Amino acid sequence: MAGVMTTRDALARAYSVGLDLLEISPTAEPPVVKILDYGKFKYEQQKKKNEARKKQKVIEIKEVQGDKVKVSLRFKGREMAHQELGIKMLERIRIEMEEKAKVEQMPKLENRQMIMVLAPR
Repeated sequence: MAGVMTTRDALARAYSVGLDLLEISPTAEPPVVKILDYGKFKYEQQKKKNEARKKQKVIEIKEVQGDKVKVSLRFKGREMAHQELGIKMLERIRIEMEEKAKVEQMPKLENRQMIMVLAPR
């Protein structure tokens, strides 16, 4: 903690130690800065990001379960604006499978996926 000082003084102090002046909170009044090695800082940030990615759990969806069939349609990006096309596609599947399967769960939207469940007749 060096206290409040001018930008020129802070830069001179960082330069004298051979480190970088890194702005931590630019919106604060006065802005908060740290004197540290920027390369090491970036390395630590990347390491934290990779560690967080390792701890993420990948969700695996089983599409066919027993005799029932789960039909899922995933919307990407701007496709969410055209959900009616997804409903038409699932309706076409329902009509084509009508003699072999009945709809157990009508098409419904969950997050970015439209899901319909079919069961055998």
